[in-house]
Amino acid sequence: MDFQLTLQPITEVEADVLIVNLFEGVTALGGATGALDAALDGQISALIAAGDLTGRFKETRTLYPFGKIKAQRVLVVGLGEREEFHVNRARHIAAAAARATREFKPTRIATIVHGAGSGGLDVTAAAQALAEGTVLGLYKVKTLKKHEAKETLQSVLVVENDASKEAAIQQGLKRGLIIAQATNFSRDVINEPANTLTPTRLAELATEVANRHGLGIQVLEEAEMRELGMNALLGIGQGSDQPSKLIVITHNGAPESEEKIAYVGKGITFDTGGYSMKPPAGMELMKTDMGGAGTVLGAMEAIGALKPKANIMMVIPAAENMVSGNAIKPGDVVVAMNGKSIEIVNTDAEGRVVLADALTWAVRNGATKIVDAATLTGAISIALGRQVGGLFSNDTDWAAVVKEAFHQTGERVWELPLVEEYSRQYNSNVADMKNSGGRDAGSIVGAMILREFVENTPWVHLDIAGTARDAEGTSDLHPKGATGFGVRTLVQLAENLGE
Repeated sequence: MDFQLTLQPITEVEADVLIVNLFEGVTALGGATGALDAALDGQISALIAAGDLTGRFKETRTLYPFGKIKAQRVLVVGLGEREEFHVNRARHIAAAAARATREFKPTRIATIVHGAGSGGLDVTAAAQALAEGTVLGLYKVKTLKKHEAKETLQSVLVVENDASKEAAIQQGLKRGLIIAQATNFSRDVINEPANTLTPTRLAELATEVANRHGLGIQVLEEAEMRELGMNALLGIGQGSDQPSKLIVITHNGAPESEEKIAYVGKGITFDTGGYSMKPPAGMELMKTDMGGAGTVLGAMEAIGALKPKANIMMVIPAAENMVSGNAIKPGDVVVAMNGKSIEIVNTDAEGRVVLADALTWAVRNGATKIVDAATLTGAISIALGRQVGGLFSNDTDWAAVVKEAFHQTGERVWELPLVEEYSRQYNSNVADMKNSGGRDAGSIVGAMILREFVENTPWVHLDIAGTARDAEGTSDLHPKGATGFGVRTLVQLAENLGE
């Protein structure tokens, strides 16, 4: 999809669908909407007067110009109440409007930048939100359907009449496109069937990302991991015919700085639950148990293009959790890379086990701060639902920095506590710890087990089991399937740190 900025009067724009907007309660039209209303002999005003157009948030109405302007159709999208308007609403409005054009099968749509005028938003931020919302909202899951309907849209024309805003809009569009396309790349990776997206394939995709942007790439094979003592990661993957991998990408954006931020993503490319077998219903969704890996890899795709002045190290422990004669069993004990022993009491609590070695590797390779992203616990979606991720941390200041990046992108998390008394739940008689503490406080205990492997490094754990995939397609910004949750925030965090 091609984005172009044009400086011309709104009435001169040629497009299959031309998108303008309206705040709720407005009756005296101005700007681009007012100019179109005048050219259309008051059609928009007539809809408002009749009560058929109110401007409520994401409301859409289609008008037909009958040759009075060059566009074939005009789509008016509601911005909602002016005092409630902000950048995230602009992003959702762009997505809703772009989706509404699909019924017309356009090859070219045109749109103004929502909020860049009377909306009062920073022009660059508004343009970025427009690009992100449009690209994210129009995402389609790649399928192997024989008669899949193809996307007709080829280009998006962004219309502005004020030449003084040109540079800011171009800057925002460029950044928004990079981040949205990286998020969609993350979605593609997470949505890919597990028979093709193996740990080896994940390593190949990471290598392509690194080579595309001149980033460092390292893929540790099983023999090397065994020498390093990564028995936790290897133990989970030992039941599969697919070899496990540890995948590392590095971006050295601030070579003079000793600060190095590790983005660690759980990469279980398929999770049967092992001998603690998952129920059959919904097991096909376990191809997305590498949602954390998809998030950090998508973030590196954008970071590689934007090149923030920060040192970022991505680490993915990639494995399949399968059942076989070689698979790990309940009651087995593995010794992780940092020397701590783990009694495997539940083979379906495998994510924290593979992350144990990945977190240790990050610490030993210079990470000064860590963010991990993992589809770790079903319990987190019981607590927070499908729109809010869980955040846990051992460092208040680092947690505040990460939460600010979430606030900036409109992605939502909520911090939950680490409760020291709960550590007794994962005490073991035969090892330093068990890999599960049972049902009570499952998400908290899972996070506390991860904390055992970060030493004193400031660390944030993102439990994205509820937000990484959407079975119903409940948001304007994504259809059913992988959401790419966290990609935009990790990119924002890297840029904030670079500033």
